[in-house]
Amino acid sequence: MSSELFDALTLMEKEKGISKDVIIEAIEAALISAYKRNFNQAQNVRVDMNLETGTMRVFARKDVVDEVFDSRLEISIQEARQIDPNYQENDVVEIEVTPKDFGRIAAQTAKQVVTQRVREAERGVIYSEYIEREEDIMTGIVQRLDSKFIYVSLGKIEALLPVNEQMPNEHYKPHDRIKVFLTKVEKTTKGPQIFVSRSHPGLLKRLFELEVPEIYDGTVEIKSVAREAGDRSKISVHCDNPEVDPVGACVGPKGQRVQAIVNELKGEKIDIVRWSKDPVEFVANALSPSKVLEVQVNEEEKATTVIVPDYQLSLAIGKRGQNARLAAKLTGWKIDIKSESEAEELGIYPSLSLSKNDTEDSDDEFYDDDNFED
Repeated sequence: MSSELFDALTLMEKEKGISKDVIIEAIEAALISAYKRNFNQAQNVRVDMNLETGTMRVFARKDVVDEVFDSRLEISIQEARQIDPNYQENDVVEIEVTPKDFGRIAAQTAKQVVTQRVREAERGVIYSEYIEREEDIMTGIVQRLDSKFIYVSLGKIEALLPVNEQMPNEHYKPHDRIKVFLTKVEKTTKGPQIFVSRSHPGLLKRLFELEVPEIYDGTVEIKSVAREAGDRSKISVHCDNPEVDPVGACVGPKGQRVQAIVNELKGEKIDIVRWSKDPVEFVANALSPSKVLEVQVNEEEKATTVIVPDYQLSLAIGKRGQNARLAAKLTGWKIDIKSESEAEELGIYPSLSLSKNDTEDSDDEFYDDDNFED
């Protein structure tokens, strides 16, 4: 019996990743519960399991006192010294109280408790594994769909992809293989629960880390991401090494790197712009592909007024204001776009904030995948 038990514990440790010590602790706790329930005992007891001999023994633990008030929990110093003359007051005496048929009863009663503890330990192992992957990217397989969630298998556990975290331009089918961003890992009474996203900006950032070695090794840094999932995104990048072009590194040879990400996101357009600590330059870059004549900065309100050529106004604002909205998210600055003629009428243009010559060179600071094939 001991050999079988030891082999079973070793197998569980290997297959489920649960320590034998955890399982033994669960079994001992179950045996204590079984003893108290089956033999109507309420005293403080300890169960000793010997895997080598296959024996289980129950010991009642009693405090050594001068005067006994509860014989289930206490023993007089005189009685204790009959067991061992060295006992002193406040010591703890252990007396074996193992019933004759304890093994059979304990096995029946403990089974459910042990199973529960093992299940909890398994859940703990899974939770520990996936909590480390929070805010990371994983590949999963679509299992099933309902009105609230898409259920995605991540291997040991099924994750939930809520409707509001799905991309509006995607249609999912069972067995589809997709990359997802782990947004949250929770502990629940039924085990770990994982929520994932396809629309989170973090997914775009992680995809660039996978595709661009310079980002993965830290040579190029992603400074900010603004995303309207399924439609268009903007990402700002920076490199301290003047010999490395951060935008070119993200684009890759013939656009292969960024195109792989576009394909993963089912055609989502991606603008890659060069980051700058100067808000004038950064805002101008962020509004690409439109040309910018001037950026006027209000530091107190963290707001900018951007002047663009008349024929570039609609491009700067974008469809339903998308380009301006994404640029504002990317930079963290409020952006008010005005045409050149409107700015002249208001008397706010030209000024010395940013010259036309400064903005005409901004093509090197930006990549727009719409124009790559042209």
